[in-house]
Amino acid sequence: MFSFELQAVCPETGARAGILHTAHGDVETPVFMPVGTQATVKGVLARDLLNDVDAKIILSNTYHLFLRPGHETIRKLGGLHKFMAWPRAILTDSGGFQVFSLDQLRKVNEQGVLFRSHLNGDPHMFTPESTIDVQMALGSDIMMVLDECLAYPSSHEAARFSMERTVRWACSAYEHYRRVGGDGMRACFPIVQGSMFADLRRICAEKFLELDADGYAIGGLSVGEPREMSMEMTEVTAALLPKDKPRYVMGVGMPDELPEYVARGIDMMDCVLPSRNARNGYLFTRQGRVIIKQTQYKDDPAPVEDGCPCYACRSFSRAYLRHLFLAGEMTFSTLATLHNLQRYLDIMRDIRQAILLGKFPDYLKARRQSAS
Repeated sequence: MFSFELQAVCPETGARAGILHTAHGDVETPVFMPVGTQATVKGVLARDLLNDVDAKIILSNTYHLFLRPGHETIRKLGGLHKFMAWPRAILTDSGGFQVFSLDQLRKVNEQGVLFRSHLNGDPHMFTPESTIDVQMALGSDIMMVLDECLAYPSSHEAARFSMERTVRWACSAYEHYRRVGGDGMRACFPIVQGSMFADLRRICAEKFLELDADGYAIGGLSVGEPREMSMEMTEVTAALLPKDKPRYVMGVGMPDELPEYVARGIDMMDCVLPSRNARNGYLFTRQGRVIIKQTQYKDDPAPVEDGCPCYACRSFSRAYLRHLFLAGEMTFSTLATLHNLQRYLDIMRDIRQAILLGKFPDYLKARRQSAS
């Protein structure tokens, strides 16, 4: 049965430590979820996610899996967990962000979104109900409702209209979810929208409280707005959400941003940055960023980061990784992604430990000083 257990709250900041209990294992929070868009984290085997970086939950994408290989194919093959040989928890988004990023290839109406596949141009329709059905077929542990995600900037009028439609869609999706999937074995989160307008975020959050949802997501961030505005909208929204339900900010962030979101009461985060930056030769360490193509690493025998427990740092030098990157070897992406994911998950583990020990304000202060 899905549930959320709150273990500790920092009285000074509101940072939280808890446990998500899912049908595929417990997930300690706060947690960063590696992104496995196409039922795989790019370049990394499920075995290594399990045994090397010890990820407890990953995210997959409803839009992409709907188009290829198709949710019914995945259902017939035993569901997403079996399909990708991943025994732990999976969160799937509704595909709304991907559909709305298509721009010229979609049309929105009250029923949902009519869009054309970016693969072959075939027309498809996502409705609040159909996206629930797709995610049920995938067998994910946590599902997202269909929402409308606006680009930044948007006018207050456009944001209000979009937010109100997101609320109506969420109500329809939740009604359907309770009919077909509300047996307690999985969770479904509505997504609070409202662009960068605090009053609209408040209205949306208050409407969603009526759903008594399993958890709540905050969407529409990391769409081009200033970082300070993203933090402000997160803080405004999180304060309105139930204390006994998990809170998920979608699509964030850089390493120095993770504790900032936790300090605003967030339990769950995801972002493509650790894997995407890895493939482009940008490696995150406690001392800052390593751009591996730089000449200074040509003869460097040290690991990317001393003391890092990932396979890349245990086994290889910066010089070797630089060679792989410049030679265009696929192995580089695998090793670099393992390292960056290890860094992100280690940050979250450090944050959790600090909260449990009552030392999060000191941790946050030290992180802010090192980042400045």
